Amino acid sequence: MMASPTKSVRPFLMFQGNKCEEAITFYTSVLPESRVVDIKHYGPGEMGAEGSVFRATFELAGQKVDCIDSPVRHAFDFTPSFSFFVECGTEEELERLAGALGEGGSFLMPIDNYGFSKKFCWLNDRFGVSWQINFE
Repeated sequence: MMASPTKSVRPFLMFQGNKCEEAITFYTSVLPESRVVDIKHYGPGEMGAEGSVFRATFELAGQKVDCIDSPVRHAFDFTPSFSFFVECGTEEELERLAGALGEGGSFLMPIDNYGFSKKFCWLNDRFGVSWQINFE
């Protein structure tokens, strides 16, 4: 069998307004088994604002995610049509995550039984990233 030239596929988040480092620090503090893997910042005279994130990799419960602070302001931002789907082992964990991630954000679907699971919610966090949080 021939080896694939593709090395990996993972989510990539582009933050605007230099919110990247704040977001990954928050996410890795809220989700268990999460950590910052690597972070590189722009230096003086480089394309992005000095100290903003050139490129970072972090893990959320073992899932690697790449991200940047965009040095260019774009007319688009995050959309709920891409979301992180979090499967919780307990109802308490769902409520904890929904409370933490939902603070300063907005719920698209508040915590409830929607028929496809015992408890579910869908929210946009304060950074605009969308999360579906589920307890079957």
